Amino acid sequence: MRLDVGYAVRMSVSVQESLLDVGEEPSPGALGGSVQRTPLAHGAWVDLRRGWLAGSGAVFGRLVAAVPWRAEKRHMYDKVVAVPRLLCFYGEDAALPDPALTAARQALNAHYGPELGEPFRTAGLCLYRDGRDSVAWHGDTIGRGRTEDTMVAIVSLGTPRPLLLRPRGDRQTGRRGGSSLRFELGHGDLLVMGGSCQRTWEHAVPKTSQPVGPRIRSACSSGPAGSANVACSSESYSDFIL
Repeated sequence: MRLDVGYAVRMSVSVQESLLDVGEEPSPGALGGSVQRTPLAHGAWVDLRRGWLAGSGAVFGRLVAAVPWRAEKRHMYDKVVAVPRLLCFYGEDAALPDPALTAARQALNAHYGPELGEPFRTAGLCLYRDGRDSVAWHGDTIGRGRTEDTMVAIVSLGTPRPLLLRPRGDRQTGRRGGSSLRFELGHGDLLVMGGSCQRTWEHAVPKTSQPVGPRIRSACSSGPAGSANVACSSESYSDFIL
């Protein structure tokens, strides 16, 4: 349960840009044959396109400065705890905070629209400040995603962090999920989870004790507004990852 409690946070962080990013005008690259699709069990799949958003380091810096980041709290058992990341959500009619994100969403709609059957409309951003920030195992099953196939498109900016994917277990029977897949995402990488992935698999960004820099994830949605984080989704979702 997430509390309707939050406060604005001013951020001033820096990140070492990929050498491939230096001097490039921020823009999304080609999709099509450059996207690598991996079929998963139970009708799920994952698409991966490395370095899709050129100039992602510059976009990262602009978003850190321009986005009205919020810190939130939630109930966990008998305590109220801080959500370990900063958030911002953009509804269906809201302008995105950077033209590179607008261009990225347009490119995603052009490529995935025929398969998805609708456009991405809403967006959420999530800032992982260091290795202490994370997101626990979950699937984005808000609204239609609970029973139907959806897409979540994630663009990662800044320091690479692992995104883990594993088959869902069954809490009622005690059956555990399978072993996890690991994707190191950063510097403009695009990852799209599709098919039944949100219902039959779950994903996480784990904490790490290693010294790591900040990272932004961004997400788009075609459904009504939901919770916020960073990724693109065809449902109300907690991540708009750009």
